[in-house]
Amino acid sequence: MDKECKNNLEILLQGIAKEFNLKIYNLKLLTNQNPVLVKIIICKTNDDDITLEDCSRFNSPAAAVIENSNLLKCSYVLEISSQGVSDELTSERDFKTFKGFPVNVELNQKNSPTKFLNGLLYEKSKDYLAINIKGKIKKIPFNEVLKVSLCTLKD
Repeated sequence: MDKECKNNLEILLQGIAKEFNLKIYNLKLLTNQNPVLVKIIICKTNDDDITLEDCSRFNSPAAAVIENSNLLKCSYVLEISSQGVSDELTSERDFKTFKGFPVNVELNQKNSPTKFLNGLLYEKSKDYLAINIKGKIKKIPFNEVLKVSLCTLKD
């Protein structure tokens, strides 16, 4: 399976997902398995939680799109799931929910030896991330933040 096949399949599936107020978060074609595993991770367009019913409702239309596309010319297993719980904070909702929790911030600072900071999540704006490091608030420009993950605080 080439990348073009995967991209074409994802475009078709995004169209169907939109009808259900969903979007394709990730699509994986695991060709090293027999039969091939088509793993579709969905999320809601309004960032609400995905339910089992959402996955179930999306299954038949997704299967029909894959079959009608003739992009997969082999047997496959279709798996529809949600993002699940992740330690990485990505949405505005995540940042609001986990305010005050310990986080690890991976930095993209080219001219600094500091690559990680640990502290309590204090605030997130469109321009910066603020964390509380031992009682001091440190504001980090958001363009210098690579990743924010929940963690346990290190001394």
